[in-house]
Amino acid sequence: MTIDPKKAHLWIVGGGIAGMATAAFAIRDAGVPGENIHILEELGHVGGAMDAMDSPAIRGAMVTRGARMFDEEAYQLTWDLFSSIPSLEDPDVTVRQEMLDWNDKHETHGNTRLADARHQILNAADYGLNARDRFEMTRMLALSEKALGARRIEDLFSAHFLQTNFWHMWRTTFAFQKWHSAVELRRYFLRFVQEFDNLSTLSGVRRTKYNQNDSMIVPLQRWLVAQGVDVRFGTRVTDVDFTSSPQRRRATCLHVADSAGSSTIDLGQNDFAFLTIGSIVADTSYGGNDTVPPLVRDRVDGGWSLWEELAKKAPDFGRPNTFCGNVDESKWESFTLTMHSDTLIKRWVEYTGNELGTGAMTTLIDSAWYLSAVVVAQPHFVNQPEGTYTMWGWGLEIDNEGDYVKMKMSQATGTEVLTELIHQFGFEDILEEVLATTDVTTSMMPYASALFARRVPGDRPKVIPDGAQNFAFLGQFTELPKDVVFTVEYSIHGAMHAVYEFFGVDRQIPPIFQGLHNPKVVVRALQSAFN
Repeated sequence: MTIDPKKAHLWIVGGGIAGMATAAFAIRDAGVPGENIHILEELGHVGGAMDAMDSPAIRGAMVTRGARMFDEEAYQLTWDLFSSIPSLEDPDVTVRQEMLDWNDKHETHGNTRLADARHQILNAADYGLNARDRFEMTRMLALSEKALGARRIEDLFSAHFLQTNFWHMWRTTFAFQKWHSAVELRRYFLRFVQEFDNLSTLSGVRRTKYNQNDSMIVPLQRWLVAQGVDVRFGTRVTDVDFTSSPQRRRATCLHVADSAGSSTIDLGQNDFAFLTIGSIVADTSYGGNDTVPPLVRDRVDGGWSLWEELAKKAPDFGRPNTFCGNVDESKWESFTLTMHSDTLIKRWVEYTGNELGTGAMTTLIDSAWYLSAVVVAQPHFVNQPEGTYTMWGWGLEIDNEGDYVKMKMSQATGTEVLTELIHQFGFEDILEEVLATTDVTTSMMPYASALFARRVPGDRPKVIPDGAQNFAFLGQFTELPKDVVFTVEYSIHGAMHAVYEFFGVDRQIPPIFQGLHNPKVVVRALQSAFN
């Protein structure tokens, strides 16, 4: 049955980038009127994990839970979408063009990608790979996903590989742990082989002018609202009803909870449901200078509950417990410094040899908490007061005792995290002033890397399940063959696939970039691996 796009109504559950992209593609490419699109968002804002906001823990401070880097070749769908969206500050310039112009003036070329316990900057261009490491990498690439199954990364690599400069950089660029899925690592190797020779400087990275919320989410939201899209905040979808026929399955009803109570939305012949499942920022908690962010283990904010309900209805709707069932293998903690003095900023520029906006993250490879930190161009927030600066960092080994602050990072206050960081970089001479002029917001995220959990086929549902007539799944926990999760690109890819399939859009989805098909990319990757 062919649906007239002008008569279609889209009910999009979740206002993250996947849901927003779904609305944008439906309007731009499928011809659905904006007023026929409804975004149901539980929180009071859109953007999902792509947030940047005033600190919930400290008045006058700012926080970003995560940071994103973009790749020129690999993010074709992201560029496609944002080539149509006017930028935040100039309606005649698209978000994409703003990013191009910005990166032309602020080329990334980090000088201090790795540092050791003696505060010495390491020669990160020496990847440290030996013949066995290269064999293990080649073997993993040669194996199929079926052959790899649910194996961990550490099942395929020696202890030596996991101590190489290559792994230190790859691990912190993409947030891998040694117990994560080998299948996912293989996909990343294939998807980002063009970045093998850039790891030591991250010179292949493209950044936004401001944080991704201000530079991407806010412009996209403005555009959607201008098209008439109906955004309903404070609206939670608790369940969905489906018809029972496996050959022609339809979503028939959304169960909704909002400030008015519980209600239902019946879905007719022209209605489509796009359902975001899972959340990497569910149950985030925050700490301040003198407080510790608690680790929430029992899924209290509802970020996983819809998928848990849906998974009961059909075996091909995925298995959420694969991803949210082991907090200790998916949690990590980030911190945002709001500095009311330029003391640390000046020292950072001196230490790294990079002007602000041109450097990369620095990873402290001997740090017990395995800390990484970066200062990007300032201001990083549109509303950032003059004379205020921000810095972002994170820890991957948060249950280890610190080298200077003798407690776990997960049990440390913001001031204690900052103290450890300053000692790790050898900046003790400015410690007192930095502590006196800096507010620290810590963010504890139980599911930050849950999407890298070891999995088998069927754990993640298809974007459009077999026989689905009017519903699709969105987000990082769907299955898109060959593509890689933990990227904005993945969420946008699923959105475009769903809209184009349902509405028969006569426009090709940009193909996944295959670096191994480019001889120049292969040569550069081999040269870097043999350094």
